[in-house]
Amino acid sequence: MNIDWGALGSVLGVSVISTVGLVGLFTLGIAALSRQEAAEARGAAAPLARGGAYACFALCAAAVAYGIYLIAL
Repeated sequence: MNIDWGALGSVLGVSVISTVGLVGLFTLGIAALSRQEAAEARGAAAPLARGGAYACFALCAAAVAYGIYLIAL
């Protein structure tokens, strides 16, 4: 049995990079929502924070849906 170490390393690299990117994007969404809630507590409006949070969550959902599509392919 031969193991293609180059392919294994490539899969590992892509998995780590995509996982860190997806978690980072979700974290940005959570941070934007907390900024929006803090602004509302002060009586100010922060529509850009809410829109940015929703955009981050939408990109996360799209990435997960694309991953499921690739698995089902």
